Amino acid sequence: MSRAPSPSAVAARLTGRTVRGERRLSGTLAEVALDDGRTVVVKRGEGAGAARAEAAGLRWLAGAGAVRVPAVHGDDAHWLVTDRVAQGPPSGTAAAGFGRELAALHAAGAPAFGSPPPGGPVEAYIGLAPMRNVTADAWPRWYAEHRVLPYLRRAVDAGTVRGAEAADVERVCELLPGLAGPAEPPARLHGDLWNGNVLWGADGHVRLIDPAAHGGHRETDLAMLRLFGCPHLERIVEGYQQAAPLADGWAGRVGVHQLFPLLVHAVLFGRGYAEQAVAAARSALAG
Repeated sequence: MSRAPSPSAVAARLTGRTVRGERRLSGTLAEVALDDGRTVVVKRGEGAGAARAEAAGLRWLAGAGAVRVPAVHGDDAHWLVTDRVAQGPPSGTAAAGFGRELAALHAAGAPAFGSPPPGGPVEAYIGLAPMRNVTADAWPRWYAEHRVLPYLRRAVDAGTVRGAEAADVERVCELLPGLAGPAEPPARLHGDLWNGNVLWGADGHVRLIDPAAHGGHRETDLAMLRLFGCPHLERIVEGYQQAAPLADGWAGRVGVHQLFPLLVHAVLFGRGYAEQAVAAARSALAG
């Protein structure tokens, strides 16, 4: 069995530069210093095609000219090389700016709900979980069939979600046309927008990393950002609302949009997230 190449070897091959040093950050991540003075981040994808899917997502987000993302310097089936982001403290000013930029990213749009980035695969990932980018014209049916129910089935099969609980989630899916609010065009989503994927730059601007980019509903990104908490979240929402006001009743729909990431986490991490998903479903049914 051949050994996997080192991050330094990967950086040299994908950038064409000589490597001056390497610092491991984890088993899958390293910073590599190049001979031209740059430091890049080298990441090994966890699944087949994951690195290429992430690279396609970063390029698609960058193409909107809105939220900043690290530049992609190379990718292949297993590896991704990007800029290193010099980080600084979160601030209210940066948060408000990020909110406006996120609104502009969403407004850049997508061909359809579920559409992958150009060059991105149908069989993609959200974190460590498989995610299929299958398209549809109407958000409620697409969200139910291709985001909520696949993970619900996996959680039920694993015994993480019980039968009666699954019925509540399925009922939300049936009622989605009435729960979804006004129809909106497909937005260009980051798709895995939790706090850990928001980097506060030393230059006062936010960068986004690790996307599961696809066409979706813009409220989903905001709901995921709220799910796990984020510094200066209310300033982010304020900046977003100034640029692109959300439809009336958006705050009451947060739980509906959180069903997807909660069920993904239930599949990956167990019962605690299943309980949160069920609570979100029951809250949505209670109105």
